[in-house]
Amino acid sequence: MPHVASSVSELLERLAGAVRIDGDRLVVEDEAQLRGDGIRDLAWTAAFSEDAAAIEAARWIVWEASQALGVRSASMHDLYMARARGEVHGFTVPAINIRAQTFDMARTVYAAAEAGDVGAVILELARSEQTYTWQRPIDYATSILAGAIASGWSAPVFIQGDHYQFNAKKYEADPEAMTEEIRRACRLAIEAGYRNIDLDSSTLVDLSKGSVDEQQRENYVRAAELTALIRSLESDGVTVSVGGEIGEVGKQNSNEAELRAYLDGYHRELEDQAPGAVGLSKVSVQTGTSHGGVPLPGGGVAEVKLDFDVLRRLGEVARQHGLAGAVQHGASTLPDELFHRFPAVETAEIHLATGFQNALYEHPAFPADLAAEIEAWCYANALDERKPDQTDQQFVYTTRKKAIGPFKRQLWDLPTKDEILAAQHRKIGFLFTELGVNGSCEMVERYVDAPEIHRPAPEALRGTLTAG
Repeated sequence: MPHVASSVSELLERLAGAVRIDGDRLVVEDEAQLRGDGIRDLAWTAAFSEDAAAIEAARWIVWEASQALGVRSASMHDLYMARARGEVHGFTVPAINIRAQTFDMARTVYAAAEAGDVGAVILELARSEQTYTWQRPIDYATSILAGAIASGWSAPVFIQGDHYQFNAKKYEADPEAMTEEIRRACRLAIEAGYRNIDLDSSTLVDLSKGSVDEQQRENYVRAAELTALIRSLESDGVTVSVGGEIGEVGKQNSNEAELRAYLDGYHRELEDQAPGAVGLSKVSVQTGTSHGGVPLPGGGVAEVKLDFDVLRRLGEVARQHGLAGAVQHGASTLPDELFHRFPAVETAEIHLATGFQNALYEHPAFPADLAAEIEAWCYANALDERKPDQTDQQFVYTTRKKAIGPFKRQLWDLPTKDEILAAQHRKIGFLFTELGVNGSCEMVERYVDAPEIHRPAPEALRGTLTAG
């Protein structure tokens, strides 16, 4: 089992022989040892230690190890701009939301990527998921980079902040306070090493307005303002990939008039707020899906009537405006036979979340006693979310994601996790094939620059080294 260090000195003792620290630089002395037990100890210490200094030191060592080993956080922006120019096409980038077992799931994703020569894959976390999974951006970035290192990966890693979304009711009550929440989320994400952020101000669309431009105005104005902020935070020469959104997932399907109004208005606003600033790389649209799927009373998930023609047409409009294309949300619970259709209509990116959570909770190897404990937790802590017409099964299905944070350690230490992760590996490999990203490492290498970026060593780590 990985070891959780209770002090900086204990952590350094565990890493002896694998790495050494020379000023503000980490020197890898034994790569195999670091990628083996060393990185696991670092990930578990960063996630579960009760010593703040040990956590900070573990995070720094993981970041510096990622720089030394070529496992660097990167932006999809330049690859997406190549797609906008028509230089690459015929694939859909999977963006996988990892809620649980983050280190091991990242390790599994990159093991599957290595097997398929896949470079174009994003690992992401929505702003709402941060709260119930107990993963702030720095926690998530550390776990993802550690998992990639453990897998043997040595190429760019794309970490994305998904659905940095405005709450419409809070915005109506205090627009500035709500906007500041999203500004702060962007700052924290970039500080943690994220180089991809999806802004979602689509919740501010007001369909009661007289014109499409008026309906979309709050959406594009806020998206432009936040893009300008993100551009001002770029300090390492990397252009963050920024996504926008026009149709809130689960609501009515998007149309071409809405997309043109949003993009035209966005470009006007961005030029006004930050002349010459780089804009969006992609835009999310609604085509008939919903987040997490719709659970049926007797079990299973309702069939979705997804409109691929909407995706195709809106992708064309997006590329006419200099973007990579349209993004599909809420797709992980779709039937397997649909996934090959996304690259066929040139969908730029697809977001996959709840299906992987379901594959964990519903796997035959998931311990029955832990499943019962999580179900009891849902009844004790989330009963206020139950809708009057929900069956017990539907209620647990829709709320069990909230247990991921409280049960984080049990899920990371799951004794049967290898069997479950093997099933996840197979599904990820299948999706890579269906989405057309096998063999994409060369394409990523051609277009993506992931510069080496170092951070100063934490004072507690320096103090321990000096005292030693």
